[in-house]
Amino acid sequence: MNPQTLSLRALLFLGLWQTGRRCLASAPELKIQPQKIAVVGAGIGGSAAAFYLRQEFGPGVKIDVFEPDTVGGRLATVKFGDQDYETGGAVIHPLNLHMKHFIEKLGNLGIPPRKDVRSKAAIFDGKELTFEESDWYIVNVLRMLWRYGFNFLRMHMWVETVLDKFMRIYQYQQYGYSFSSVDKLLHAMGGDGFLTLLNQTLEETMMAEGFSQVFINEVVSPITRVNYGQSVRLNGFVGAVSLAGVDSGLWAVDGGNKRVCSGLLYISKTELITAKVTSISIKVRPSKSGTTTNFYEVNYVGESGSAHSLYDIVVIATPLHQGKSDIIFSGFSPPLPSHYPGRYHQTVSTLIHGRLNMSFLGSTKKASDFTVSDILTMDSKDSIINSLSSIDPVQIPEGYIRPPASVAKVWKVFSPQPLTQKQLQDMFITWDSSSESRWLAYPIYRPPQRKTPPFILHNRLYYLNAVEWAASAMEMSAISARNVALLAHHRWHQQEGKVDQEDLHTRLRGEL
Repeated sequence: MNPQTLSLRALLFLGLWQTGRRCLASAPELKIQPQKIAVVGAGIGGSAAAFYLRQEFGPGVKIDVFEPDTVGGRLATVKFGDQDYETGGAVIHPLNLHMKHFIEKLGNLGIPPRKDVRSKAAIFDGKELTFEESDWYIVNVLRMLWRYGFNFLRMHMWVETVLDKFMRIYQYQQYGYSFSSVDKLLHAMGGDGFLTLLNQTLEETMMAEGFSQVFINEVVSPITRVNYGQSVRLNGFVGAVSLAGVDSGLWAVDGGNKRVCSGLLYISKTELITAKVTSISIKVRPSKSGTTTNFYEVNYVGESGSAHSLYDIVVIATPLHQGKSDIIFSGFSPPLPSHYPGRYHQTVSTLIHGRLNMSFLGSTKKASDFTVSDILTMDSKDSIINSLSSIDPVQIPEGYIRPPASVAKVWKVFSPQPLTQKQLQDMFITWDSSSESRWLAYPIYRPPQRKTPPFILHNRLYYLNAVEWAASAMEMSAISARNVALLAHHRWHQQEGKVDQEDLHTRLRGEL
């Protein structure tokens, strides 16, 4: 990475704090603001949308957030003994500038980054460990060079190239530009190259870049399996996002990543409505001037029964796919589908407090000497799991040191199907408690990419989760939330010059 890139990223990071001033300063020159906005879903996408909508439309608008379950969505924790552990989205990349911005904004609420605990990784082919990370950096480098040549270094360089283009979105958003579709957003970042990544597999992409098949099978595939539960035949863009997850400096939030969601709702001064949205319909009402005004009627069911309310703008921040949502849209012409094509991938997250069985890994090493925390698996018929990780509590106690495998501790297993008692007995010598969570965590990525769902469902009805069909990650949801808030603002105020402007990154780089 060159110094100019580092300087640009630093400026982008600092510039994110100034974005609120632009919209609020220009508000008096604009037409009347909306009175009520609804956000459906209180995961990271919905809570970030509430934050950015408040930033764009100011303090006068009422923002309601509907969530039938726990705030945080797929960011979730589970309690084992006296400690909580992440069972959903676990790590954040150091270049996720929106997530960094959120933590800065939430600092006064006592939501800091979590203390780092050093981790080590190993790769498992279903029968034995084929690679085990050493405590010594130079030893790891030499082992990688011996088996894979310069493939590992070249992979980091390739991911860095993708990330440098990815970072352009922060420039666009800092200056208030938005995009009406996922394809246009990606094209603004990386041109035709990013769209090509959507339409070919990661394996095809890396083979074309000259990576060896052995390296792809033994290193790249275990990474995509732990992050997305899928092989290297997922699309190249989400594959690059997955590979970025092996960079150094990954972090998490003290007390659990879900705290970001509740914190954003709090500082956005939104009203959280604990209810399930069942349908959304369009209503037309006459105004004093003799014209008609369109509203969206949101129907929902909560503890007090059924109710409805009218909104000027609605943002859907939950997946509109089979098994994820049952919202019915009525009165729209042309009709809006309740479900879009494609399916979500099931990942079973099982937490076990127990002692690892070293023979399961085909290892003769003493458990007391085994300090690996993350065991990634190859895509083979012998791999019944996607990963096996020793995990730390969401609040790291003072003086905490991760214990070796000989001590009973909490492990997290990702698997495509629930684990049987026999499989648990093979993996653990003893265990005293377990907890299973079944997630429809992210889409099944099978290129060529079918047409992604739209951001704009109707005139003032927006769909944030459309971005997941490019890649599902906390920062992708935050980027989409920022984009949808900007899009809603510009279209409300008829500022078409701020929508779908391409090739601005070169000029904006100069303005910085």
